[in-house]
This record gives sequence, structure tokens and C-alpha cells, in this order.
Amino acid sequence: MIEFSGDWCGVRDWRTDPTFAMCRALVDGADLASFAGGAFDVRAVVADIQSGAYSRLLLDAIPWGNFPHGDDAREAVHLLHTGEDLANHATGVLGGLCANDSRAAVALVVPFLIPIATDAHHPHRAAALAVLSGPARARHFGVASREELLLHRTDPRRHAPDGYDDYGVEVTGYPAGWSVAAARAAITAETPVLLPLLNDSDPTIRIDAAYALATAADSDHMVRTALATRFTVEHDAMVRAALLLAVAETTRAHAHLPAVGWFRERWQDRTEVPEVRLAAAIGWLCLTDEPAPEDLHEAIDTFATEERAHAMDALPWMYAAAGSGEPGLSRCIRCMLHPERPEPYDDPWAFSL
Repeated sequence: MIEFSGDWCGVRDWRTDPTFAMCRALVDGADLASFAGGAFDVRAVVADIQSGAYSRLLLDAIPWGNFPHGDDAREAVHLLHTGEDLANHATGVLGGLCANDSRAAVALVVPFLIPIATDAHHPHRAAALAVLSGPARARHFGVASREELLLHRTDPRRHAPDGYDDYGVEVTGYPAGWSVAAARAAITAETPVLLPLLNDSDPTIRIDAAYALATAADSDHMVRTALATRFTVEHDAMVRAALLLAVAETTRAHAHLPAVGWFRERWQDRTEVPEVRLAAAIGWLCLTDEPAPEDLHEAIDTFATEERAHAMDALPWMYAAAGSGEPGLSRCIRCMLHPERPEPYDDPWAFSL
């Protein structure tokens, strides 16, 4: 039986980790490029992890201690692979690190999570898949504007000259762009084994597979084509909506000119279910800066009920966009179409006299 250490519970100060020396050096003016490719570069470490392999020897060979919360990430991987009862708590720890803007160690986990997620017989495959792409997205919680929703922040047009892209640093001081790049590279390398999950019998698996695949590099549009092809045969309304959002996300990173018209057709199609038309409208708004036409406003006003907005938080994109007690869909609509409206006030400590 494995017992959790104080490190797992977050008692240890992350500033005592070896990486803090690197982060302190950066603050003192060291060139980030001087650390590139070395033992503190998560991109280089992830690239050296053997695809699809797992052994305690391999796990212990990874320099987890070079990254904040690395020991916690290593423990989570071990628990998931062994199918321990505490494995669901392990994925909660990984998701929590990403939510707290500390992704570097979680990016190291991605090559180990993919074999679990793609194993149809593994008891924790759904949990592993759900957190798989967490480190592949940065600063997306609460983001709901046309300009930033579904945006891959490695857009070369947004590249900053200091080597940090526009990601900045994580809460620990680690370069956030390195964590995101490492996770995306691992997902891209394993795209062939992730694509079959779009045909899984479990709708939740199909949704989370689309969410993960949307972060893969897709210069040849293979992922976009697979998502769009699955959309043509998918019958579950929420999965269809997820596939559209995934197509929109990968298209923002890898432009595909016919996509804007394709999304317009989807939200204009009166035979489509409301969830699909709403997802298509959100995707269209993110892929163009054209003014929203009247029929798009009408479709949203008709279908974006409070009940449906809460239900669509089952989609990871909408769940991430939510904030201040406002469902993700509602927040997207307000930010994209009615930016003059104030954000809802949500104070859990407030009370009326």
C-alpha cells in the first residue's frame, strides 16, 4: 500500500525545489535560452520519454525533482498505472496543479497518461483522458472573448522577442510556454493512437478525446478532417457540439479558409439540435471578426436558455470559460456579443439583510 507524503498534500514550499534556482536566476536577468535543452527544460525531458512505455525504473529515471510539484506528479502517475483506489484523487491533483497555473510537472505526465487513456480495459482511462490536455492550455480559465477563446497562444504572430512567447511565467516562475509546448508535443506525437477514441462507445470519452486532439499540431489538417468526419456520423448532441468546438480550436491554430462558411452553415441549419447550433455560433465568432448577423443573434436568443447553458458546462471548453457563477455558454455570449454588460457579481460570503 502506498502512503501519501506531506509533499503530495502540498505541505512543502515549492520554492525549496531545485527549479526555484533556475527561476531566481531568470528573475536576476539570466537568459532563458541558456536553460533550453537542459535538465530544467520540460520540453527536452518529455521528448526523451519513450512512447507508450511504463516501468517503475523508467518512472524513477525522470528528473521529477527539477520541476515544482514533480514528486506529486510522479506519485499520481504510479497510482494511475497500478489502478490504486486513490487514482481518482491522483487525477484531481494533476488537474489542480494546472488550475493553479503550475503545469511543468504535469506536462511530464502526459506521455504516461496517454497509454492509460487509450487502454479500453483500464479502470481509470476516463479520468486520465480528462486531465490529459490540462497542461496543453495556458490561462484559459474564465477566458470567453472572441479574441481569446479557443486561441492557441503559440500563434507566431503573437511571439515575443524574449523567448517567453506571450505565455509569461507560471505561478512558480517557470516559463509557461515551455510546459504548454511539451504537453502539446507529446499529444501530437501520439495523435494516431488518440484518434480512434473519437469512435469510442462512451460519449464522455469521445468529448474528452476531441478536447485533447484539439491541442495537437495539425499542419496537414489530419486532426481537423478526423473531427469533421466524426461529426457527420455522430448522433449524440453534446458530442456533436464538442466536435465543432474542437474543429474551431484546431482551425484557429491552423487556418482553413472554408471553415468559416462551414460553421455558418451549421448554426443556420434549422434541422440541427440547439447544442450544435450554439457551438457552431461560438466557433464562427472565434474564427472571424465579422459582425454577428441578425440570424445568429436570433438563434442564440432562442436556444441559449439558462438550463441549456448549465447543461453545456459538460463540455470542457464551456466549463473552463465559466466564472463568477456564470455558465460558460452564457459567459461566452455576454463577452462576445454584449461586452458592455457587467460581469455578474458572485460573492459566496454576501448575504441580504
